[in-house]
Amino acid sequence: MLPNLVILCSVLSLLCLLTLHFVSPEFKPSWRMISEYALGKYKWLITAFFYLWGIASIILSTLLWSEVSSTWGKIGVILVLISGIGAFMGGLFDLKHKNHGLSFMLGTPTLPIGALIICYHLMSMDKWQNYETPILYSTHSLWISFILMALSMVVLMSGYKKTGLPMGPGVEPPKALPKGVIGVNGYFNRLLVLCYILWLVVMANVIN
Repeated sequence: MLPNLVILCSVLSLLCLLTLHFVSPEFKPSWRMISEYALGKYKWLITAFFYLWGIASIILSTLLWSEVSSTWGKIGVILVLISGIGAFMGGLFDLKHKNHGLSFMLGTPTLPIGALIICYHLMSMDKWQNYETPILYSTHSLWISFILMALSMVVLMSGYKKTGLPMGPGVEPPKALPKGVIGVNGYFNRLLVLCYILWLVVMANVIN
């Protein structure tokens, strides 16, 4: 039952995000980050997105705890749990809140690390070797998508700096992309979220 709940919450989370692209088209997906939907008319949808994502991650971490058998495996599961807490906090603290950055730091870099530890620990067990391909592909997609998003953010911030736009916590992003600034970070932000949530689905499906 719990693995199915992880899958259900994950799918509903992605549906919330997909819906936002239709009801809030003013947030261009090429360069507007997902968290920025909280500035629009449908804040409840982005809040639900984060809550559902967080709940799915937290439930999965409880399932994985009984599957791992080493200290490193337990550490990996704790990192998945922290990632889920960070995602849930993304719903509690929107873009304007001082703790939104903390939510990001807890929720985003922790999952690739935890998933890699768990992945290679589980691959050493006979029970999991039949699922090696989907687990490996979904796990490695996490750190790849994280690096791609980070690089795209560096490009965006570099462009902002050249234009003299203010940057930093509490500063709302511009309503339009300034001329000469390369903005593809939104695409990579969405790719990251897709990879992160699909990993939850893959792991829950295997446990199921």
